[in-house]
Amino acid sequence: MKLLALEKERPGVTDGEFARHLKAEALRAWELYQSGVIRELYFRADQSTAVLILECASIEEAQRALATLPLVREDLISFDLIPLRPYPGFARLFGGRTA
Repeated sequence: MKLLALEKERPGVTDGEFARHLKAEALRAWELYQSGVIRELYFRADQSTAVLILECASIEEAQRALATLPLVREDLISFDLIPLRPYPGFARLFGGRTA
């Protein structure tokens, strides 16, 4: 299952609180990337929050994986998880027709 994960920062967190955990956060994100849980990782262009594409068996599995990130463990950020499914529109429009 693919999931879109949108970071939400806890209000009132200072840059210093984040800074203490950034190296460990990056290391854990890299480990999740290497294991195939994080498939894509971005920052939004309009604000400094992360956008992740995850591959997990369930939303619960994704929540467990994200809970291992230091910034989540320290309650500095959380994520909204949005399950994704393939777009069915082409099949509806074109049926079994090939090019």
